[in-house]
Amino acid sequence: MAAGVPSHPRSRFRAVAATCLALAGMVWVGLVCLGTASLLALLIVRVGFDLSYGIDPFLPPSRRPFVGVVQLAHRAFAVDVLRQVLLAAMVVGWAWWRDRAGWWRRLALDRERPNGLKPVLLLSILLFWPILHIAWVTGTSEVFGAGFGRNMRLSPFMDRTAVVAWLVYLSVLAPLAEELLVRGEMFHRASRALGPGRAVVATAIVFAAAHVSSFGLARPVSLLPLAFALGFLRWRTGRLWPGIALHGWSNLALVVYLLWPR
Repeated sequence: MAAGVPSHPRSRFRAVAATCLALAGMVWVGLVCLGTASLLALLIVRVGFDLSYGIDPFLPPSRRPFVGVVQLAHRAFAVDVLRQVLLAAMVVGWAWWRDRAGWWRRLALDRERPNGLKPVLLLSILLFWPILHIAWVTGTSEVFGAGFGRNMRLSPFMDRTAVVAWLVYLSVLAPLAEELLVRGEMFHRASRALGPGRAVVATAIVFAAAHVSSFGLARPVSLLPLAFALGFLRWRTGRLWPGIALHGWSNLALVVYLLWPR
């Protein structure tokens, strides 16, 4: 086609349709992985805890004995941990099935390529971003009147081992699993359809939307800057590790700030 001659409308329609289809596939992969991991985690934890306590897991809810507040908290935490483990395993398995020779690069886990950011800039982002994250999260919480984290306290039923396990979950396991899915597989799909710059926007919106909760829009809005920062690191460094580190460090810094005695 000669330069300056607009493409045929049908060709543009096909290009737009292909892009929408690719984005739909990206969201579908995320929903399937997250939904399957959540259901499997609930099933495994419920059956496992019931059998360990001599409870028939197939009893109807009206006949199930009350297991106590402490065990319910243990079950909820076990579900969270197992969901993230299963999610990470499913994303890696999916990437390996789609590209057995290059799944490591597909998920941006390749350490052999040079870092695309200057070390000083990358280190500055990793060190100072959590401060901005804390300010933005607490500020948006006040604007929306959500009161997120207000008067946050650790459960009195948590011993030192449980606290350490919870912090490891927040700062290591959850960031690893979420980044493998969002900035790994989903970013790979989005960048092929939109290019890396728009993939940052697409994955940031999906990441924020996945955190809709009882706080309404406060939680998604509070996570948007972090989502963009994680996508930027994925794009500019070409690797997933810096984003995993920033995600975990931001989670840990925010929790410590909210729990710190005032």
